[in-house]
Amino acid sequence: MSETIASRLSALGHRLPAASAPAANYVSTVRTGNLLVVSGQISTRNGVVLTGVVGAGVSVEEGRVAAECAAISVLSQIGAATGGALTAVRRVVRLGVYIASAPDFAKQSEVANGASDLVVGVFGEAGRHARAAVGVAALPAGATVEIEALVELEPEA
Repeated sequence: MSETIASRLSALGHRLPAASAPAANYVSTVRTGNLLVVSGQISTRNGVVLTGVVGAGVSVEEGRVAAECAAISVLSQIGAATGGALTAVRRVVRLGVYIASAPDFAKQSEVANGASDLVVGVFGEAGRHARAAVGVAALPAGATVEIEALVELEPEA
């Protein structure tokens, strides 16, 4: 039996939740050719939104955890689009990491490492990606982090 995204994530001490439904008039993923675009996924844990602003009540470490949680949601969307097969992912191309940040907060890249480290932990070398780590004033539902992704998949048979 081939390894799955869920089993690799489990080996890292996390559970892969079911992919969430879109919250508005969009779709969670779009596949075009071998590219999979994953819509923004907010930081949630056990169905509860992790909220707050990094640098104003939320620490860098708490932000890293929120980024990791948002990345897990991205992985759940990738899993839903690929039947969960780890080998379906050729490469994680890019992560866009948006962090609710205080105006003077400037450590977005440290927060975003929570997501990047997890993705590399799951996919290995294929998980090394380009990234943007952007501070924003607010995110949907008051979330601390939102992440979108671009993933290259193996060609469909």
